[in-house]
Amino acid sequence: MTTQFEPEVEQELIDRGYSRRQMAKVAALLGAGAAAVHVTGAGAQQAAKAKAGAVLIGANECWTGPFPIAAEAAFKLVKEGNRYEPNNEHQKLFEAVSAVEGIPADRIVAWPGSSDPLSRVAIAYASPTRGIVTADPTYEAIWRTADWLGAPVKKVPLTKDYAHDVKAMLAADPNAGVYYICSPNNPTGTVTPVADIEWLANNKPKDAILVVDEAYIHWVDGPNAAKLAATRDDVLILRTFSKLFGMAGMRLGLTFASPKLMEKMMRYDGMQVTWMLPMTAVACGTVSVAQADLIKARRAEMNAAREKSVSHLKAKGIKVIPGSQANMFMVDWGKKTAKEMQTALMDANVQIGRNWPIWPNVSRVSVGSMAEMEAFNAAVDKVWKA
Repeated sequence: MTTQFEPEVEQELIDRGYSRRQMAKVAALLGAGAAAVHVTGAGAQQAAKAKAGAVLIGANECWTGPFPIAAEAAFKLVKEGNRYEPNNEHQKLFEAVSAVEGIPADRIVAWPGSSDPLSRVAIAYASPTRGIVTADPTYEAIWRTADWLGAPVKKVPLTKDYAHDVKAMLAADPNAGVYYICSPNNPTGTVTPVADIEWLANNKPKDAILVVDEAYIHWVDGPNAAKLAATRDDVLILRTFSKLFGMAGMRLGLTFASPKLMEKMMRYDGMQVTWMLPMTAVACGTVSVAQADLIKARRAEMNAAREKSVSHLKAKGIKVIPGSQANMFMVDWGKKTAKEMQTALMDANVQIGRNWPIWPNVSRVSVGSMAEMEAFNAAVDKVWKA
């Protein structure tokens, strides 16, 4: 079985415990790229199953599109679509993000979403002999990558406050290659304190990588972990414009990491970190990151809609997992299964999210507009029997 790797890269993979069959899977995974995302994306699958006109609160999408000022910047680039990169758009994005986050621009890389870098960091630092540690439940894309690669995964339950139990994560595999924290966590929306994240960064194996997925961090009015990537070579921060910025269909994500870490991530398919992204998305993202007042207003709008539904459910005696600071929350249906309630609500023309195996009776509900959450409340009233 052949692979596409340079001889020194192939030997490095062998030294880390990969078989030639597993190396072929690495090559296939990287080669699949955006096509794999298109086929397997959970949000796209759910949308395809929804009834026409249904309330769509199942894929953690924003209920509205980009900020108007950012959309205007994107449209300007549409009119300049005959040029590959007018006005040095990538660098303007990196400089805008650097100014907001305090991250050196040379530590910022743009991607078509987060799936590619999440797979790459698993390939580069985990292996059949160096596993991956995550919470449970959490965003499980890295589980699927690990299964494809043959890397062992340790899944550690959340704390009683629904944060990542960082000490239990380290104890679960003291020699892991990758430790993955999603904060706010998908699906619970709960935040792991930055101090706990720093503890894991300081106590994990020195050659392991800490990945902090902050896809939902803009919904939080508080600190984040980005500063860890400003000076360390063993921390990777994932960001996306798909959530608060309303750009899910425009496919723009970021990583914050040292050039050294990024170089290793990029070596397995010979690619460089200079590919071209759609200039419309880049321009839209550049303007979006600087809109502090608009971010605050959209966050407040989401919080009000979320709390309206949470209060409605609690008033009916339905348990909601507490502490969400993101555009989702988890509903515990008691003796009813999540799949039963998902079907019942879909029959009422409201599409909610799925459950995770560890919690078969708990559904994830995304937060939509106030009108959409009122429709969700009405649908629950229609189908719920205590």
